[in-house]
Amino acid sequence: MKHVRLNLFVYSLFLLIFAAGSTGQTENNFEISKNLDIYATLLKELDKNYAEDINPGDLTEKAIDAMLETLDPYTVYIPESNAEDYKMITTGQYGGIGALIQKNGDYVIISEPYEGFPAQEAGLIAGDKILEINGKSMKDKNSDEVSEILKGQPGVELELLVGRIGMNDPLSVKVIRKEIKIPNIPYSGMLTGGMGYIKLSNFTQNAGSEVKKAFLDLKNNNDLKGIIIDLRGNGGGLLNEAVNICNIFVDEKLLIVSTKGKVASKNQDHLTRMAPVDKEIPLAVLVDQGSASASEIVAGAIQDLDRGVIIGQRTYGKGLVQHVVPLTYNSQVKITVAKYYIPSGRCIQSIDYFHKAENGLSEKIPDSLISEFKTKNGRSVYDGGGIEPDVYMDPMKLSKISQTLITKYLLFDYANLFASKNSSIASPEEFEISDDIFNDLIAFLKDKTYDYQTASEEALEKLKTNAEKENYFDAIELEYNALKSKILHDKGEDMITYKDEIKMILKDEIVGRYYFQKGRILASLSDDPEIARAIEVLQGSETYLAILDGTLKPEKRESEEK
Repeated sequence: MKHVRLNLFVYSLFLLIFAAGSTGQTENNFEISKNLDIYATLLKELDKNYAEDINPGDLTEKAIDAMLETLDPYTVYIPESNAEDYKMITTGQYGGIGALIQKNGDYVIISEPYEGFPAQEAGLIAGDKILEINGKSMKDKNSDEVSEILKGQPGVELELLVGRIGMNDPLSVKVIRKEIKIPNIPYSGMLTGGMGYIKLSNFTQNAGSEVKKAFLDLKNNNDLKGIIIDLRGNGGGLLNEAVNICNIFVDEKLLIVSTKGKVASKNQDHLTRMAPVDKEIPLAVLVDQGSASASEIVAGAIQDLDRGVIIGQRTYGKGLVQHVVPLTYNSQVKITVAKYYIPSGRCIQSIDYFHKAENGLSEKIPDSLISEFKTKNGRSVYDGGGIEPDVYMDPMKLSKISQTLITKYLLFDYANLFASKNSSIASPEEFEISDDIFNDLIAFLKDKTYDYQTASEEALEKLKTNAEKENYFDAIELEYNALKSKILHDKGEDMITYKDEIKMILKDEIVGRYYFQKGRILASLSDDPEIARAIEVLQGSETYLAILDGTLKPEKRESEEK
């Protein structure tokens, strides 16, 4: 039976030869046929002669993954077992329990259940340690392995054995998988000064219509003076949904993005198709280094058409288009087929995967190849690395102590402990971390291990290493030790120095225990410097118009230079 499966697999490989021929790439057919024949022969000889039984499927998947790694990170093989994950990326839907999970110690834990979905309805809470699923131990399983078990056919009941803070004995929880639809918009609402706000987290199916509905709700029910679209951390998704979102604010029949690749039949101009909802309302788009792909199409098109102001940090720089091609046995491959170009004509891809350096690695587009383009109003914009914002904001840089408290899950654990002792808190807009809560956190951390090095300590350690290599250390050892004692950090002092920062992070964690993702967003709005800046720009009509007509030019920042 094993040989039958192997022969079927080899047969399916040879079918690819004819698929290649049908695309007009006939000049490669001999090389494809030759190398498939070599591969199939090798696999059969391994199967017949290797000292132990081999797993042809596993070997082949590894070979495919290794082959695709030489191309670009977006061209990937999708086996049948990962079809559910791909479905989630494109549609926002999957069969599962509706919860975020992460590895913490020997087990995977629930980091946050989605509000209104099976995990939350069954009583699972953040911090629950997944000990068993259907009687099978989850010890030493990673997040992907546990996720694969939790996802699957809707309607199937799973029995989870979980460890919970404050409980001596494990808790058995029965949860039934459902079709989970992750919302594209976790929150929309009004801010101060008549400004509307829409947080867009995904570009899955219907993202455009959902943004349109959210905008109309804000416009029809309020005296709307401006609108902020928040694309920070949005890694993109469906290209057509990006076009639909732009269409809300710009005329129909306008070019938003073009795709251009080797195969002419796959080249396409994507134009707006509908009459706009509002062409005049002041618009700000928030972006950061996590804004990619479809987020960059929206931000770039809005900038190129001078329809709104882009605020934040330079975006990721993903200007490549993928198509999913079905393969045999319900597998698929996602292939990079083209680059996309926004209205000014620029491609904002930051890494050149098609021309490798001498060391075989892909590198960023060099400054010498960056070109200048013009927006509709004649403003200068550039290709070669993401969307440069019109109004730059320094990204938040967390202190070493905050980074350590996060990565060691200590703030996460304290929030779980807090929630176990407090049945409710104030609304997300009103809740604050009091000094009593902060002092309780300090007491909680007293017996915890969370050492770290400050930037100064790291620099000093590097100095010592270099001095020892160059035989200078003996001469400076006294000065080194004196300097080390002066800059040696004190965790207690750092807790006070970075008190406001730690409070902000802890507030987000605790609010999430009671009000989930929507609550986290609500709690952050009043303290968000980029939202505050967006409101300021939209309210100051002279500044807003001066940015768009090019009379107010963005500052050149060293941190943003390539």
